[in-house]
Amino acid sequence: MPAEWAAHAATWMSWPADDELWFGHLEPVRAEFAELVRTVARFEPVQLLVRDSESEQDARARLHGANVAYHHVPLDDVWLRDNGPIFVRRGEGREADLAFVNWRFNAWGGKFESDHDDRVPEYVAQALGMAHWDRPEVLEGGGIEVNGLGLGLTTRSCFLTDTRNPGLSEEGYAALLAETLGIRKLLWLDGGLENDHTDGHIDTITRFVDETTVVTSVESDPADPNHAVMARNLAALREMTDTAGEPLRVVELPLPANRLDGAEGRLPPTYANFYIGNGFVAVPQYGDPHDGPALDVLRPLFPGREVIGLSSRAIIEGGGSFHCVTQQQPVGLTWTGE
Repeated sequence: MPAEWAAHAATWMSWPADDELWFGHLEPVRAEFAELVRTVARFEPVQLLVRDSESEQDARARLHGANVAYHHVPLDDVWLRDNGPIFVRRGEGREADLAFVNWRFNAWGGKFESDHDDRVPEYVAQALGMAHWDRPEVLEGGGIEVNGLGLGLTTRSCFLTDTRNPGLSEEGYAALLAETLGIRKLLWLDGGLENDHTDGHIDTITRFVDETTVVTSVESDPADPNHAVMARNLAALREMTDTAGEPLRVVELPLPANRLDGAEGRLPPTYANFYIGNGFVAVPQYGDPHDGPALDVLRPLFPGREVIGLSSRAIIEGGGSFHCVTQQQPVGLTWTGE
């Protein structure tokens, strides 16, 4: 599995369509989605899945002139990082063979409807004419981070739940991800953010920004329930090493200063849910005092890329942000299995 900063052929996304899922806030969600899609499309093509004619008409009206291709696909929701394919590559650069792994998706342990979203990778395979591997295990893309050199990061709170792959141990996951994604060393953190319905995806708290550097979320208020969990993660990361046995460089990234609450309790806003593309990094912003300082932390870590802050105040009502709604397709030659 290539690192996210490797060159992309395209970004795949799904257009929001269900006002009930967005607690009656579909209009501001679509406005923020449109800004994100337009930003990504400035740098690379966007392959946009739309549920129905209304969704396509709405998206086309908002995205007029953007580098976007539209695909009619039955959808439950928009979190394509988790229900979409995970691309893998054999070789390097534009001549590499490209395929993907199709994991089962059960909406984070059966929390929501997922039958349509579980079939999205099969559509992508058809659209690209691409070979792929169907796996019986449940796994979401937001649950795994890679540096592109065989090092992976995940959380126990997510992978070890009994609603995903009962009985699969840390050692079992290590073997599985070595076989399927080329991860030779899998690092484990304990948990994620309070009230994260993904059970603590790694992409909401800790991210690789290059082959040897991670940013990790920290909470400065000792009274906040996130404080202790993030502090344990930080301490663990400082003891971890890469595949060569060298210590990781660990950079602290603040969580938003203000608590956000939604229709179902506390929301999990985070700046770690950024998306890295060709020449840019899109960073969620929440109208929070820490918006600017978070950008100040991230900009020096991405030389040669434009680090862009975009509003995610409406999108976070659904429980995720920019990384959760995107899936990169690396450059490479489509492998047909022949």
